[in-house]
Amino acid sequence: MNNQILVNITPQETRVAIMELGVPQELHVERASARGLVGNIYWGRVARILPGMQSAFIDLGLERAAFLHVADIWTPRHSEEPQRPIEKTLAEGQPLMVQVAKDPIGTKGARLSTQISIAGRYLVYLPQEQHIGVSQKIESEEERQLLRERLQGLIPTTTTGGFIVRTVAETTSDRELQRDLEYLTQCWADIQSQCHGAASPQLLYQDLSLAQRVIRDLVMEDTDRIMVDSRENFHKLLEFSRHYNPQAAPLLEHYSGARPLFDLFGVEQEIEKALSRRVDLKSGGYLIIDQTEAMTTIDVNTGGFVGGRNFDDTIFRTNLEAAQAMARQLRLRNLGGIVIADFIDMDNPEHREAVLAEFRKALSRDRTRVTVNGFTALGLIELTRKRTRESLAHVLCEPCPCCKGSAQVKTPQTVCYEILREIVLAARQFEAREYRVIAHQRVIDLFLDEESQSLAGVSEFVGKRISLQVESQNHQEQYDVVLM
Repeated sequence: MNNQILVNITPQETRVAIMELGVPQELHVERASARGLVGNIYWGRVARILPGMQSAFIDLGLERAAFLHVADIWTPRHSEEPQRPIEKTLAEGQPLMVQVAKDPIGTKGARLSTQISIAGRYLVYLPQEQHIGVSQKIESEEERQLLRERLQGLIPTTTTGGFIVRTVAETTSDRELQRDLEYLTQCWADIQSQCHGAASPQLLYQDLSLAQRVIRDLVMEDTDRIMVDSRENFHKLLEFSRHYNPQAAPLLEHYSGARPLFDLFGVEQEIEKALSRRVDLKSGGYLIIDQTEAMTTIDVNTGGFVGGRNFDDTIFRTNLEAAQAMARQLRLRNLGGIVIADFIDMDNPEHREAVLAEFRKALSRDRTRVTVNGFTALGLIELTRKRTRESLAHVLCEPCPCCKGSAQVKTPQTVCYEILREIVLAARQFEAREYRVIAHQRVIDLFLDEESQSLAGVSEFVGKRISLQVESQNHQEQYDVVLM
């Protein structure tokens, strides 16, 4: 089976690997303690207006106030009135319904919009609009018009608002469209009813969980199967898929093997590689990837590869392999924003065009929008990749306190979850009276405080006592699980 989706679920986090040709191409991580905010709808309160920036800070009840720019304030599509200044549109203390358009990143708060949209499997509901749009990825104008007419025939006369028909609706039935339409309009009715007399700030609507979004958005025609390693969540996803995406239901499988799912398919190893600066190529060359707040740079080196008939051929073959590897690493690490790719200098113009064509071909498989600008005068390739969520490194790692941020170490929470997985694995393979965890002080402190319930849950699951011991000489990532 070439294209699969692997879903690893624990009470603490959900991890999803999108496999193509047996190799992980995308990794998604969602932690129960830090679920993404994009798509959430809040009844917020205007905390502060900044006329000079034509922006406002909105209190959502989160750690940091969110950011709303005047351009993100909804106005009727065909309104002829110019956009009013934000200080004449909003007032401090005013309650306001807003939706999160971009998650908080670094020190920046969430980005907001007052244009509400609720996504379903086949449709996106726009309660403030009155038109029906069709995804631009459906290129046939005849097909677009047919979808528009089909949907218009299904919308009740009492329903207000507009819709966007998603690409996956191209081959769906009227019944499935009708089911999606009813779900979305009911969601909006529930949201409106919560606003009446509600104090701000308050969460009105939360987007689906990562596992549910996978069923809704990432299951494609070439997906062979979806493997879930949690029996309880397998049944929940099966019920969800039967209602919202019946085509996915037959693909769902419960994985009950003794070996962890991500270990079986080599995903754990790929995660470790994706947190490293260096990516080795099969030819002996390698990439060096450096992620900063401003941009990401990728440098190509020949390393020990000398297999070509001449130096130009060696460089060309290394760059072709690097183009494929770069495209995969952008998806795997979820690197967004500006990316500078520094291929090895090529004097032959035909080689340059071939490498650029190969790079664009490899990037065309990316679900996220990528714009490639070609070679610059300095021989670099500039591209931008839309930021949709935090990169893998930002989710799993934090700046190292020892080197003041020039490198990264896994967070204590990441190490805690690795330890819990190792205990479960050890319990399946060996008989023990007790398990003793020997780890860094910060890891032990987390087990005694925020992750105490997680530790107790694993202890109950394996049916053994788990004791903790601090080892001051350990690095934050170092730990031992001792069978007693």
